[in-house]
Amino acid sequence: MFIVSLSYKVSIDQVEAHLEGHIAWLKSAYQRQILLASGRKVPRTGGVLLARGDRATLEACLAEDPFKIHDLADYEIVEFEPSLAAPGLEGLLE
Repeated sequence: MFIVSLSYKVSIDQVEAHLEGHIAWLKSAYQRQILLASGRKVPRTGGVLLARGDRATLEACLAEDPFKIHDLADYEIVEFEPSLAAPGLEGLLE
């Protein structure tokens, strides 16, 4: 499992110009069952993704993100192996 932290490198105006494409990319990543959760950082300096699978597949998926294609954000990938989960989230342990 992976936590991906996106940090914007440009103004929010530049991010907003590519937001529609980024959302379409997110939906595609969910359909491919790569992403489990996603959202904006507070304050809005980037975003966070929770992903599963292997690192090569994740990196290939991230390379398709318009934010990556247009060099709008830096991506930090942290891999971890979940060992405990809250009730209802036991599927994360598989």
